Amino acid sequence: MTRPYAFIDPAELTSEQVAQIRAWRVDQEMSWRAVAEAAADAWGSDYGGNQLAGEELCHAAALALGENPLSESWN
Repeated sequence: MTRPYAFIDPAELTSEQVAQIRAWRVDQEMSWRAVAEAAADAWGSDYGGNQLAGEELCHAAALALGENPLSESWN
């Protein structure tokens, strides 16, 4: 699948960040916007409440875990 908007390299995320992103999105069922906000709060990133950034974080985390980012649990 071609991704028109991709700026987060899965290799740049730590294992702790990947686990936290998965917990937010999959376990707590947070929206992409909420994931971006939580990441900004937790790691001092520039994501703010950017929904596209949250989607990218989730996509990158899923890939880092060897999971399908298009699966129902991630979407």
